[in-house]
Amino acid sequence: MKYINDLLNYLLDKYERSKAFVENREIQRKIFVKITKIFPKYEDEAEYHVFTEINDAVQTLELKNFIQVSRKKNGVISNIALNTDKLNEIYLFASRKPKSETNQQLLALLESYADKNELLASFCRTQTERIKKNQKVELFSGDFTEYANLLKAVSELYQLKEETYMRDFSVRIFGDSKAFEQIKSKVINLLFHYGDFSQEETILEELNLMKNPGHVYIKGACKISVNGQIIDFSQFNADIAISSILLASINSIEVIGNKVITIENLTTFNRFCEENAMIIYLGGYHNTHRRNFIRKLYTQNPDVVYYHYGDIDAGGFYILLHLRNKTDIHFQPYHMDVTTLQQYSKLTKPLTDNDKKRLHHLADSEFSEVIQYMLKNNCKLEQEALA
Repeated sequence: MKYINDLLNYLLDKYERSKAFVENREIQRKIFVKITKIFPKYEDEAEYHVFTEINDAVQTLELKNFIQVSRKKNGVISNIALNTDKLNEIYLFASRKPKSETNQQLLALLESYADKNELLASFCRTQTERIKKNQKVELFSGDFTEYANLLKAVSELYQLKEETYMRDFSVRIFGDSKAFEQIKSKVINLLFHYGDFSQEETILEELNLMKNPGHVYIKGACKISVNGQIIDFSQFNADIAISSILLASINSIEVIGNKVITIENLTTFNRFCEENAMIIYLGGYHNTHRRNFIRKLYTQNPDVVYYHYGDIDAGGFYILLHLRNKTDIHFQPYHMDVTTLQQYSKLTKPLTDNDKKRLHHLADSEFSEVIQYMLKNNCKLEQEALA
């Protein structure tokens, strides 16, 4: 049966890649293959048992009229052609779903999610075009249920308004606490390549999906009142992490310096020190709880200057713009300029093709000067290099 299945699947794969299949028209040329292309050992004299077993498999399929066989004068098989008049029977015998049927199911599924959000619209549109061109559908392994779960998970993630634990999300969406974990890597892959996220590691957190309670890390010149108890952060030489569960209990936030600085990377946050500044670890893109905390901070301290300190790369600029857009606070870039690039030129890294593409999208923005410098000098600078 192994040789029978290998032979049929090879021929069916070739048929499903053919121009006739793509254009859904009558096949004018035979779908054939040399026997040694599928089974290289067929003509190996040291593998006689393989030779006989393959002959038996071919004869079985020939008797069913599934294939047509060309043989040499000595009876050795040379070529095998698929009998496309028997396709329905062949698919059934091979326990294989026709690709055309799979494609129709995929198209219907993609259409049902194409209007859920902007990201899914782009993804579904791209996959629909790939199907029409007979190209491989991204992230589809052949498991239709898994693919439906993938799209459902992405759709539901964009509906989360509050911090949600991963297992709770999985139970609510799939009725199984472990189901989301099984597709998590594909969900992140889809989000990263079709969304506007700088880091794969923080995507789910930004969308309010957490394994454990999130925290806001704070240090510097500020006082925070929690349930009437005042914490003076300026008295500590290190940061304090406030759990997302506790954020709702914050009564007031007082900046006792003259500036607030959000920092993108944890290493930089841990080492960073600025007199008269309240410092917040942002962790890349912020989620709802960090965003609400920053809004409350601004409402109670509108007169201090707000800065964002991030990587001098495309991701850093996008994070800054995202921070402004989601909080309605005009954060100013902090040490994200040409002078800093020049000062630490020995620590810069070359741009990737994706870096260049994303930077070109911002070429006419307020960051044009530093972006032009980066493109001209093929450089970017990560915060950790300065920490």
